[in-house]
Amino acid sequence: MYKHIILAYDGSASGQKALIEIKELAHWGQPRLTLVAVVPTPMDVGSMEMGYYASTNTAAVEAQLEQQLNDGVAALKAMGFAAHGELLKGEVIKALSEYADRMSADLLVVGHRHESNLLRRWWSGSTAKALVDESPCNVLIVVERSA
Repeated sequence: MYKHIILAYDGSASGQKALIEIKELAHWGQPRLTLVAVVPTPMDVGSMEMGYYASTNTAAVEAQLEQQLNDGVAALKAMGFAAHGELLKGEVIKALSEYADRMSADLLVVGHRHESNLLRRWWSGSTAKALVDESPCNVLIVVERSA
């Protein structure tokens, strides 16, 4: 059914849940699995008006994501999957969608943490929803509910 599955992975609890639940795909044959993390484009956050100004350290983020990818690929291989990792750079939704299109992926799997607090839901937005809108392939959302 699915020949190439991309698992968007950031090492978060919802990402870990998606990684663990991917083993359910074993009965779908032997899909090619690519574990993908995205290093955001360097940007400054905040403003003087807001009382803070910070610059993101992309080298530290990149090193952390690279380690998480290595750990995730090792976990997938321990489950018996042939998998590899890919570190992308850019805006998350665009990078994932373009990569899925370039690789002719059949399925993009993402973790999503459901926030029980309405304000947190509004503030954080939804990467998963945006991917559903932009992805060139099917999207499977693995939900982690907050306590």
